[in-house]
Amino acid sequence: MKHAVSSTVPGYVLPLIVFSQFAGTSVWFAGNAILPALQIQYQLPDSMLGNITTAVQSGFIIGTLVFALFSIADRFSPVQLFMCCALLAAVFNVMVIWVNNNIVLLLAYRLLTGFFLAGVYPVGMKIAADWYAKGLGKALGFLVGALVAGKALPHLIKSTIQVDNWQQVMILTSVIAASGGLLVGLFLKNGPHRAKSIGLKKINLVSLFKDNSFKAASFGYFGHMWELYTFWAFIPLMITWYNHFHASSIPVSFWSFMIIAVGCISCILGGAVSNRIGSAKVAWVSLVVSGICCLLSPLFFYASPNIFLLCLMLWGCFVIADSPQFSALVSQTATPVTKGTALTLVTSIGFAITIVSIETLNLIWNRFMPDTVAKYWLLPILAIGPVFGLFHMKSLLRKN
Repeated sequence: MKHAVSSTVPGYVLPLIVFSQFAGTSVWFAGNAILPALQIQYQLPDSMLGNITTAVQSGFIIGTLVFALFSIADRFSPVQLFMCCALLAAVFNVMVIWVNNNIVLLLAYRLLTGFFLAGVYPVGMKIAADWYAKGLGKALGFLVGALVAGKALPHLIKSTIQVDNWQQVMILTSVIAASGGLLVGLFLKNGPHRAKSIGLKKINLVSLFKDNSFKAASFGYFGHMWELYTFWAFIPLMITWYNHFHASSIPVSFWSFMIIAVGCISCILGGAVSNRIGSAKVAWVSLVVSGICCLLSPLFFYASPNIFLLCLMLWGCFVIADSPQFSALVSQTATPVTKGTALTLVTSIGFAITIVSIETLNLIWNRFMPDTVAKYWLLPILAIGPVFGLFHMKSLLRKN
């Protein structure tokens, strides 16, 4: 069914939300971008890639659980909540500059950054859902596209500075995140479709999954999340391994940025297509293609550099294109008064799954496989997610 974005929505609303989402999430992968420099300066182990990523994800999960349990996104002003959390995420992000060689403090600051990002990413989707009763898939396509670009930004910044100037990455991303929060808090009102909360005691979080459509949308999202963040986290290692295997010199930071950022375009295009064929079909196609990329990924490493990068770019397109559509489906299948809580809860569970995926691959990669073995043969493990998601979202296809 074709939808159109409501004509009553002022033209500045979506661009403002999109830019602020991009800015607010720019601190997410800042730690990953500077990790090579930190490893040189502080002699950190190779396993820190998984640990520093997991710290942010863990903080995000704790934050989303707290927000969901107390229905914060439904009980308080989403725009003010977004602003406060973006500012606090920026503060803890820049604090990494002063950790010296304290790994515990480094991981603690990354965890707190992730905690306050729980008030940026899902709350940004809640703000968009409150403004757009129709065409939500298209609006969220822009929004998640901004999220993707924001997460890729630290890699781009890192590719333009010297290794020993990693502090600049943290400062710049924090300034950008703070500006995004201030823009929303100072210049945007809550949307006209915001429903009044029924209160904490009347929301049974478990009962949300009794609705078959909501459950199908949520489980499809969970499968998608098994693959997504592990793929993003391991992109630098994939390129590094390829360089080692072929004695090539592909710029790791720049191409990590490109492979993640290309998903911004696919999110926007997928959102536009969803207006014509529905969010479920867009999500289905994306999961199918990214699942095929998972299974074929070891073969990418035997190709020429151009083909290798092209394959990773294709994977980067489809690994994220379904994300805004799943968010739209979750929002549309939840009751209006629990929309913010439902989005936050499902996001929290999804990110918990990313930790299991990242740590599973990280553990096998670093501990149980000798350096003489081509470790990229582990990547098809990521196909578990798309297969799970495709199986559970069949009912949504029949309704679209």
